[in-house]
This record gives sequence, C-alpha cells and structure tokens, in this order.
Amino acid sequence: MKFEHPTTELNLITLLETSAINCVIILIIMYGQISKAQTGSENEPIRYIGGTHINPFTHEAGLRYAIGVENIQTFRANRTHPELSDGYGWTYSHASNLAYWNDQFYQQYISGEADEHRSPVQTMLITSKNGKDWGFPKVIFPPYKAPEGVQIPEGSTGYMMHQRMGFYVAPNGRLLTLAFYGHTENPFRENGIGRVVREIYKDGSMGPIYFIRYDSQTNWNESNTSYPFFKKSTDKGFLDACDSLLKDKLMTLQWFEEDNGDDGFYTFNNSEQAFNWHVRKDGKIVGLFKHSFASLSNDGGITFSDPVKVNSLVMSGGKVWGQRTEDDRYAISYNPIDQSEYRFPLAIISSDDGIIYDDLLLVQGEVPARRFYGIWKDFGPCYMRGITPGNGNPPGTDMWMTYSMNKEDMWVSRIPTPIKYKVEEDITNDFENMDIAGHITDWNIYSPIWAKASLIKEKSGNQCLQMKDMDPYDYCRAIRVFEESKAVTANFKLKVIEQDTAQFDIDITDRFGNSPVQISFDTDGYIKVANGVTMKSLQKFEVNKWYSFKVNYDSRGLGSYSLTINDKLVADNLPAVMAVKSAERISFRTGAYRDIPSRKTPNEVEMPPLKDADEKQKLSSYLIDDVFITKIL
Repeated sequence: MKFEHPTTELNLITLLETSAINCVIILIIMYGQISKAQTGSENEPIRYIGGTHINPFTHEAGLRYAIGVENIQTFRANRTHPELSDGYGWTYSHASNLAYWNDQFYQQYISGEADEHRSPVQTMLITSKNGKDWGFPKVIFPPYKAPEGVQIPEGSTGYMMHQRMGFYVAPNGRLLTLAFYGHTENPFRENGIGRVVREIYKDGSMGPIYFIRYDSQTNWNESNTSYPFFKKSTDKGFLDACDSLLKDKLMTLQWFEEDNGDDGFYTFNNSEQAFNWHVRKDGKIVGLFKHSFASLSNDGGITFSDPVKVNSLVMSGGKVWGQRTEDDRYAISYNPIDQSEYRFPLAIISSDDGIIYDDLLLVQGEVPARRFYGIWKDFGPCYMRGITPGNGNPPGTDMWMTYSMNKEDMWVSRIPTPIKYKVEEDITNDFENMDIAGHITDWNIYSPIWAKASLIKEKSGNQCLQMKDMDPYDYCRAIRVFEESKAVTANFKLKVIEQDTAQFDIDITDRFGNSPVQISFDTDGYIKVANGVTMKSLQKFEVNKWYSFKVNYDSRGLGSYSLTINDKLVADNLPAVMAVKSAERISFRTGAYRDIPSRKTPNEVEMPPLKDADEKQKLSSYLIDDVFITKIL
C-alpha cells in the first residue's frame, strides 16, 4: 500500500514504530511480573500443591501414612530414677541433631532440669549401631561456668545452651560436635557468648572443649570465657577440621541466627530462624526456615535471597527439615499447624524436582501424655532434623530424622524411600523373610523404650512380631497399610504371652483413621468386639495360645462385618462403629485409643508430674503373625 500524502505516510510510520516500542515495553513488564511470581524463583522457591490439609482434632490429623515409617524412642526422661534415663533426672530435652559416622548413628540434644531457656542446660550425646537400639546418654558440653570475676549480664538469670547445629564431618574424616553458649532466657545477639567445639574419637572418647567462634556483637574472648580458643590446640588434624568448617559457608550459615554476625563472616543479608538447606534438581539451593519461610541461592550458597513466606506451607514455631532423598527425589518434613503450643502431627511432603511438592503424609501421629510440666514444653513431635549434607549416609535408602516429643523425650524416624501411601496388592506377611535384627518391612511402627516392637523367633522356630508394654502412659503400635477397598477380608493370628494393665486393641480403619471395626483383648480376660457403639464380650481367652482371626468387612451402606475365631463364626452381620467409604489399614495397639492432649489441653498451667510416670508397670506381651489381607471385589 502506498500513500500519496507524505505527511500521512510519515505519521503512520511513526505511529507503527511507537506502537511496536510500547508492545515491547509491555512485554518486558509482563515478563518481569511473570518472572517475579514464578514458582521456583526467589519469590516462591517451593510450593505445596496438594489439596490435603489436616484435621486438627485428632493426633493422626486425618492423614494417610507414609508407608513403612519406624518411629523409635531413643531417650525417655525419668526424674525419679536417673539411672534409667540420663544420670541426672532432667526432664527437658529438645533440639536434637543427627549424624552417621564410623558405622554408627550419633544423636545430640540439649537437656535442662525442667524448663526451656532456664539454667542449667547441657548437651547430651547418645549413639546406636543400627538406629533401633540406643546407648546411655553422656554429657558432651556441661552447663557453662564462667571464670571467676565474670558477671552475668543484667537481665539474665544464668547460662544456657542453644542449638542450631550439632555435627560436622570434616574432609579429613574427623567428627566435630558443636553447641552454643549464651545467657538466659534469650541467648541471641548481645546475650550470646559463643560456639564451642570438640572432637569425637572413634573409640567414643572426646577431645577438649574449645571456642571456635565468639559472639560477634559482644566482647567475649579467650581472656573472659571458660574454654580456650581452638587455635590453642596442638592437634593438626583437629585444627584442619575446624578451619574447614569455618570456610564452609553453608554449614556456618546455621550459626547466623544465634549471633546475627555483623563482622562480615556470614553472607546472609537477612535470615529467619533455624536455617537448613538442600540442592534442588536445577542446582539452586533452597534455604528453609521456621514459620514457612524459604530463600534461594543461585551461586552455590555464597549468597541467598531474602527469605519469603511460602503461603502454601502451613507451619509455626517448630523447625522444618528438607533434603534430597536416596531415590533422587525431595522431601520436606514439618508440623502442618499454625499453633506453636500444639506441634502435632509430624508430616512429610515430597517432590520430583525440589520445587513442586505434593502428598502430605503422616510420619508420626502419636502424642503421648506429657509426664512433666515445664515452661514452654509444647505438645507433640517437633524440631525435626535429618542428617545434614556431608554428615554421613547410613546404609540403605531410608531417610532418617530426629526430633523431641513434648520437649521431654527423644525419638528418631526411619522413613523408607520412595515415600508412598498406596498399596496395590494383597498383604501376605508371615514375617519369616524379614531380618530378625532389622526393620519390620512395610509396617508403620511406634516403639517407645518401655513399649517396644520387634521381630522374634519362638522356640518352635516360628518368626513373628512381638509387641511389649511396660509404660504406664504410652503404648506400642504396629500398623499395616493395605489396598484401599470397600470390602476386605483380614486374617491374622494373635497370642497373649502375658497381660497386666494394657488392653490390646485391633482396629480396621479408613484413610482418615476412623475405625469401623474394633476388636479388643480386654484386661478382664475376654475377647470383645464392637457391636455398633457398644463392646460385646465374645469369649474368654487363654495366655500362650494362638488365636486365628478372620474379619470380613463391607463398608457399603452403613457398614457391617463378621468375625471368625479359630474357624468358628462368633459374630455375624455386626453393625460397624461408624460409616466410612472404604478401609485401608489394620492397627495393633497395646493400649486404648487416646486423643489427649488435644488443642484445648492447657499447655502453660503448672501441674505435678503424672502419677507413677517413672515406674514401669508389669509386662504385657503379645505376638502377631500371618497377617493376610485381601480386597473383596
């Protein structure tokens, strides 16, 4: 097209050019906005896309189980009998860390007499060869005692320990353990003293305690603190290990929060609480913090973006843990609740790329009674930590985590990978092909020290699952997830070896933890079954006798089931306890169902210790075998 009027032609050209420029500008702006909002960017480093959220009114929170998780208590506080706990009888335990070195697990945690952020506080260490059986705790950093003449700063009442980082395996193979000394009740910034370090040797002994870094906002130094600076050591290997740690900016970023260093040592501009990190599939490093915050590093951890709140993650003051798993996927574990006083359940989400996460699943759905009151002793499993990159890799493909329960007892979780919740075949567990000293494969286990689950062999050579209970306020529990079904046939065998005050309950549950089928070996000597909402006595049971059970359950309509014991039909067409759409797991438990503490249980009301909390009850022991579960088509 040709315009005869030159002015008109020129104006049109100008108009077209202007429009093109404006389009480019608009595109640039739009791209910038899209880039800014993009999931995976520093504005949203990660995202949870699952539609599952918790039911806050049950301990299991209505979540599906991550299949095969084994929860093992490693330390049980005992005030009356210190010889059964830590030698001190202290009842505040928290802030654990985990490492694997020299073919064994190392768990470190801080310990106080009764309360959080109150003196005295010390750091303890326990070890295990297999992650199941743990030794007696020993002190690795005692309560701080200042040099003569050094005064406690005004506003503080004593000295305490705080913990964000526990271990470092150096390039030369040395294992360092660390902790932070400060003043009550806030050890941060000007109330801090500094970080201490010592070496753990292969024979279990330990080297001297040194300061490795003094709080940068204070005037503490070798002349006015209780331990020498690490440079005074004559052990070259130890010195090299410390120097390597000080140069490792990712490791030492875990320290930032405690002294908020303003001397250039840290590369954080801003930080939130309890930093940990992992490398995403695209090579970028994600930093995770309390209260749903995350940040991103594009330069290998030298610098991080300012933390941003990830709104798709619901959490509060408990720690969060993230890592790359052995199956080349990713997992983040946290308490998915925005109440700091009620930190349950302990859950996990997983991802293929470290950006998009799904499948909110249960790791620990038990909340036992808090036996001892203490200031800021929140309910539930919390402050989880796995094995920090570089701090060892246990045999197998499992993910390992450690945490405190009620800020009182210490636990570990073994989480099989790949993390999954579905079963798509019949269950045929006779336990014969499992390593008797190993793990109970594909079963979800809750095993306190005084209520253990383990594999044993009877005198006949038969291998089976044993569940013991001597705990007055806790129980042992074993759960097997099966294929979700509207109707199932569940076969199993059970033998009572001895029974004291612990009833034994068997439940078939749906995906939310609702129990339409309930069977009980009651302490009055009767096998009972739920007949709707009431319990019906069926027959007396004998100890040391195997009982074979067959349960046919149909969820359709309001739900019903029949029960056969030793090939005899003892109950038929019983109404289910509640109507559910389907069933997907069977639960064995050495105690009654509990829902206390709840979200309404007072947390900061001072109470005496629970009666006889430190005394073992008489042993109850049960054997489980031949668990066969079939979907009815």
